[in-house]
Amino acid sequence: MSTVFTDPPRVARETADAFAPYGVATVHEAQGRTGLLASHMRPIWPGAKIAGSAVTVSVPPCDNWMIHVAVEQCQAGDVLMVAPTSPSDAGYFGELLACSLVARGVLGLVIEAGCRDVAALTEMRFPVWSRAVSAQGTVKETLGSVNVPIVCAGQIVHPGDLVIADDDGVVIVPRLEAASVLEKSREREAKEDGSRARLKAGELGLDMYGMREKLAARGLTYRPYPRG
Repeated sequence: MSTVFTDPPRVARETADAFAPYGVATVHEAQGRTGLLASHMRPIWPGAKIAGSAVTVSVPPCDNWMIHVAVEQCQAGDVLMVAPTSPSDAGYFGELLACSLVARGVLGLVIEAGCRDVAALTEMRFPVWSRAVSAQGTVKETLGSVNVPIVCAGQIVHPGDLVIADDDGVVIVPRLEAASVLEKSREREAKEDGSRARLKAGELGLDMYGMREKLAARGLTYRPYPRG
């Protein structure tokens, strides 16, 4: 049955905003290396970075009707997450839909399909992470659903989950775990700040991370290079 669920619970805006200093790699590591979307999900322009609550959309292949339906369900601070029910690289999304999302304060789009109007989206600075870029158009004939659990690029995404995306990709943080993952991200970033300072000072990772003993135990040996 095709359904639109209205006003699902979301991650608190202040919690989502607090993730701003932390990149996808940091958050992914902080939550036990989980939640990362497949590496084919790439930003259409470099430097984009967002953190917001997911509005999920399940769409048929080559049909973007439900994206138009989903726009009405979006609030400021949301991220639209779109997954087709069968693989499709068609250009579901472009400049005109972006104008609608910007008017509602949506932070960006993650779509495991194609988008188009890349130059216009870049000029607008509207962030999109997509599987493909394609000028192929879509139709508006078949129903899907909004604010239901979807599988996007290998990860289950529930409405209201936290979506964090940057140049390194996209990671999903379950809504109820957002506060704890935020604290773990802060701790990891503080630890990395210390490591960064030591490495910049010239200390080797081999010594800082105590690797030498483990390498030796695995059988790594050092010998002078043979000469003459």
